[in-house]
Amino acid sequence: MKSLLSISDIKDDVRYILDLAIKIKAGDVEDKPLEGKTLAMIFQKSSTRTRVSFDVGMYQLGGRGIFLSSNDLQMGRGEPISDTAKVLSRFVDGIMIRAIKHEDVVELAKYSDVPVINGLTDFEHPCQALADVLTIKEHLGDWKGRKICFVGDGNNVSNSLLLIAPLLEMNMSVACPKGYEPHEDILKTAHEYAAEHNTEIIVTDDIGVALENVDVVFTDVWVSMGDEAEKAQREIDFAPFQVNSDLMSLANDGAIFMHCLPAVRGQEVTSEVIDGPQSVIYDEAENRMHAQKAVLYYYLKD
Repeated sequence: MKSLLSISDIKDDVRYILDLAIKIKAGDVEDKPLEGKTLAMIFQKSSTRTRVSFDVGMYQLGGRGIFLSSNDLQMGRGEPISDTAKVLSRFVDGIMIRAIKHEDVVELAKYSDVPVINGLTDFEHPCQALADVLTIKEHLGDWKGRKICFVGDGNNVSNSLLLIAPLLEMNMSVACPKGYEPHEDILKTAHEYAAEHNTEIIVTDDIGVALENVDVVFTDVWVSMGDEAEKAQREIDFAPFQVNSDLMSLANDGAIFMHCLPAVRGQEVTSEVIDGPQSVIYDEAENRMHAQKAVLYYYLKD
C-alpha cells in the first residue's frame, strides 16, 4: 500500500503531484473526484492549518474528513497502533495523521490497508514542503537553478525541504547553530539526490555563506512542540539566526521570505520581515490546501 510518510516516498512523482496541485488550484480537474471517499484525520498535536486545509480540501474534492483527536481514539488509551490501523482500514479510504513520533506513523502505515499521509511528525513535514515549493513556483517561476536557505533549527520542515529541493533541481543551504543540524540520515539522502540532479546542499553556521545567492529564505520557530524544556537555551543559541532586515539584505534582490507558521514575531523573525513586502506566508499557508488536495487525489482517486 502506497503512503506518504516522507518526501522520498514520492521522489519519482513529485513533479506530477505539483502539476496536479496547479491544475486543482486553477479548477482544471473534474468536479468532486473523491465523491464518496472518507479520510480519517488523527491529531496527536493541536493544529490550525493542517486540520482546516485537509478538512476543507476533502470537502471541496467531494469527500469527507473525520477529525479524531487522541481523546477520541482508543489508541490514546493504550490500544496498539496496529489494531487502530486495521480497524480504521475497514471504515475509511485513507488516514492522515499529525503525530508526535515519526515511528508511530511508520507503524500505522505498516498495518494499514489504506494510504497513510504524514500530516506532520518530529522527523518530516512532507505536505508543508509540497506547499512551499508550489509557492516558490508561483512567485519565482521555474525551480531549476534557484537557491533556497533555511535559517534556524534543523527540524522536520528543513528535513523535508532538503529532500525536495534537489528533486526539483534547486540548491539548498541550511544556516543553523552547531548542534542543531538536520538529521544525518536526511542529509545523506539529500546529498545523494543532489548528486543525481547536479545541485548543491550546504549546512553551515556561517550565515553569510548560507545566504549567498539565495532566492528564498525560510525559517521556523526555535522551540517546537516537544522542545519546551530546552526553551531558554534555544533562545540563546538561535539569537544570532533571527531573520531580520539585515539578514534578508544578504539574499538576492527580489528574494522572498517564507515561514510554515505559527510564528513568534520578534523571535525567529522580526515583524518588519514577516509583515513586509518580501513575505509570502499567507500564499504559502493557502497552498497547504492545494498541495494536499493533489496528494489526496493522487492517493485516494480510483
